[in-house]
Amino acid sequence: MPRITGSWLSGPSAALPENSDGAEQAYRGQNLGLPPNGPGSIPGPGRRIGGLMIDWFLSMGVATLITGADIPFGGLMPTMTLIVWFVMGVVCVTLFSYTPGQLFLGMRVGRIDAPARVGFVRALGRQALLSFVVPATITDIDGRGMHDRATGVAMIRTR
Repeated sequence: MPRITGSWLSGPSAALPENSDGAEQAYRGQNLGLPPNGPGSIPGPGRRIGGLMIDWFLSMGVATLITGADIPFGGLMPTMTLIVWFVMGVVCVTLFSYTPGQLFLGMRVGRIDAPARVGFVRALGRQALLSFVVPATITDIDGRGMHDRATGVAMIRTR
């Protein structure tokens, strides 16, 4: 009986993956083979949130042009902003591997299993999960959100 309860009573550290030599992970992205900082590393949460905010404000601007709304927070405007943000995320990540906000802040979305483009299906799944907000707030030891982990991608710094 102690063995069964010990797995969940040990706390969250019991679920952490161990490196091949049994040592703890030194930095985010080490288990993925990424460098600790600079280009190719995992960006911090501030940079990721900044990119999301830039994309959201761009989407609000486009939605305002589409709806012709005078009030940015009333009527059809919030729904149109979400639709524009969703479509922009799927199209940009599929074609370029980054959204305008990610490009501005020096990030891109990259697959972790192969040196290839993200693709439409992964971009669609990632954006669908990201629209629920909660999957992006729960991260693993490598700094990837649940939406990135579920689709097999990671945010990577470009500069």
